[in-house]
Amino acid sequence: MSRVEDEIDEYLASVAAVVRQVDAKAVRDVVDLFDGAYRERGTIFLFGNGGGAATSAHLACDLGKGTAAAGRRRIKALSLSTNVPLITAWANDTAYENIFAEQLDALVRPDDVVIGISGSGNSENVLRAIRLANKRAAITVGMTGFDGGQLKNLVTLSVHVPHFNMEQIEDAHLILEHMTCTILRAKMRVDTIRRAEE
Repeated sequence: MSRVEDEIDEYLASVAAVVRQVDAKAVRDVVDLFDGAYRERGTIFLFGNGGGAATSAHLACDLGKGTAAAGRRRIKALSLSTNVPLITAWANDTAYENIFAEQLDALVRPDDVVIGISGSGNSENVLRAIRLANKRAAITVGMTGFDGGQLKNLVTLSVHVPHFNMEQIEDAHLILEHMTCTILRAKMRVDTIRRAEE
């Protein structure tokens, strides 16, 4: 086996070990929050920087389209990391730290679900938006890595990846988002069948 193949095996084994460290109850609780937001016609807001921005957009896509089915109301999910004109306007006219909070200020309602994604848990623009969401009585979720940073203790529900390699933290976040959407889609399908049989 070549050195490159060894490195591939090591990386895959490491990612698998990282994902197994995540609290399964926290993942189940996220599924329940998504389901609750759907039932209450709430909105799920997501945001992050860099890889976290990409994950927030990916999760919004999977929630909005991946759970859709004919004859069933859709989940409302929105990534605040994707509106480049609005992000740059707030960053340029005020400060980069405000780019998510200022967007959220116009949209968030009590009992909406607000998800901040930050590997370090210390991204100030994520923290400001979560603080605003908490003041508005939204349900807040933090997806973090490393030691969880400030975000871990600021949110209603923490989904913490206790690892210190950013790439593998982001790998785990993507796996977790796919896991939650897969479980939620199956749950919604069962609920739809059950209602049809009543």
